[in-house]
Amino acid sequence: MFGMGFLEIFLVLLVAIIALGPEKLPGAIVDTVKFFKKIKGEITDAKSTIDKELDLSGMKEDAAKLKESISNIQDAANLDIEEITKTAAEPAKTVQNELNKAKEVTQGASKKEKISMNKGEKA
Repeated sequence: MFGMGFLEIFLVLLVAIIALGPEKLPGAIVDTVKFFKKIKGEITDAKSTIDKELDLSGMKEDAAKLKESISNIQDAANLDIEEITKTAAEPAKTVQNELNKAKEVTQGASKKEKISMNKGEKA
């Protein structure tokens, strides 16, 4: 009790017997017990009032629901990004292939022009 051992409690009782005397000691003990019961009741009431006012359990449930919905949104967003990436990859490859073909055709045409220009200059 209050971090006190048997010896400390015994010393407090001994001092109380000496200070109050045997006649007043039982009444003082009863008053002390009533005082501690009243304090315990007030603390319990304060805790319940604070819990009702703040609705801590409801707030915890709401926070858990909010966290779950945010997690679901993040998962959905990640899936959407993956789908977009996959969907965009195919047209991007097609465009890249077409660009490469166009580049080859352009390079081939410029080589032919150079050859024909060189032939034309010699003639």
